[in-house]
Amino acid sequence: MAADQLTIRPCVPADAPALRRIFYDAVHTACAADYTPAQLDAWAPKDYDPAAWAEALFCRTVLAAERDGALLGFGSVGPDGYLDLLYVRPERQGQGLGAALCDALEGLYPVGRLTVHASRTARPFFETRGWRVVRAQRVERRGQTLENFVMEKELTAWM
Repeated sequence: MAADQLTIRPCVPADAPALRRIFYDAVHTACAADYTPAQLDAWAPKDYDPAAWAEALFCRTVLAAERDGALLGFGSVGPDGYLDLLYVRPERQGQGLGAALCDALEGLYPVGRLTVHASRTARPFFETRGWRVVRAQRVERRGQTLENFVMEKELTAWM
């Protein structure tokens, strides 16, 4: 394998702690302009239950973006077409990793429509990829109300 080559691979349970760190860092760094500190802490608390995280994580297919053995981002999708947990390390955002992960996730299951609950921060990323907002919604997390967007993408042909 050539140096600096991006690899998209299935995640394994041993990846769970590193994926949690990516999730926490991405939420608290990339989303800081769109949500309050209290909302960020409710969305991605510092303290968490590793077993519950792993259980929630692996109820879908999880793919990781890796370069030179370092995990740089991850995302998940289920056979129902619900795309969840698409996060990239803050210092690696804007380098095409999220797009590469999303491409892989979008082609994983033979569904006609994908859905995602996108944050204010992620909404423009999905819109540039052909997703459309179905509705804004408010969700409660640990006593905080956060706005996100139910979005969908019609797939014209399964890849």
